[in-house]
Amino acid sequence: MICEKQKKIKKRSFFFLISFLFLTSLLSIKTLKKVDIKDIRISGSKLFSQNDLEKNSSLKFPIRLMFVKTNLLEKELKQNLSLKNVAVNRELFPFGLKVYIRTRIPIAHAERILNGEKILGFVDKEGIFINKQNTDKKNFNNLTIQVFGWKEEFKTFLSEIFKVLENYKLEIVTISFSPDGFLTIEEKDLRTIFLGYKPNLINYQLQIISNLKNEFKKNSFSIKIDNIDNIDLTNPNKPKIKVFKP
Repeated sequence: MICEKQKKIKKRSFFFLISFLFLTSLLSIKTLKKVDIKDIRISGSKLFSQNDLEKNSSLKFPIRLMFVKTNLLEKELKQNLSLKNVAVNRELFPFGLKVYIRTRIPIAHAERILNGEKILGFVDKEGIFINKQNTDKKNFNNLTIQVFGWKEEFKTFLSEIFKVLENYKLEIVTISFSPDGFLTIEEKDLRTIFLGYKPNLINYQLQIISNLKNEFKKNSFSIKIDNIDNIDLTNPNKPKIKVFKP
């Protein structure tokens, strides 16, 4: 009786061993198999094709699945396609690469100068520039702000502006950066407003702009809002208002 049980245990162990070895061999073969561009499965967005992913990465297809550097691929695609997030996973069943894409939502029109050429696109609420071809056309509607002079180093400044604007009823038309970072905005009623170089003051400056607009609406000043030429808030504690001369 004991011998019969031992034989059964040995048979089971042998079966599991063979199954394990078979599965291990199969997985090894699969990971060594070459993945081609047709083996890329994209989810999260219909905006990008398999060819777009290849063109915007350093991957050269076909490539063995085990040699795909997923972290590098995620970094390249996120940077080159202005993506909010991207996740790349190797998969054996079904075989290939699964790429999840999350696009950025534009909050304003924007333009930048790159190698002497004007590039049109958008920025999102984080101040990230999005090339025109990298966002859905349905997101173009209802954008009322235009950003001029975008540079990588200004994105934090922009992000702070968009964050603060949510707290005030201002109608910003343009946000303009000079090449060295001097900020000027255009407000629908108050026109040109000089803000300067200091992002840490933006909350205070926009608060002053909001207060000024409210006071003008109440006719609290002898100056009429229609007569304003520009407002200088580079020193927010000493605002200067320039009016049109008759």
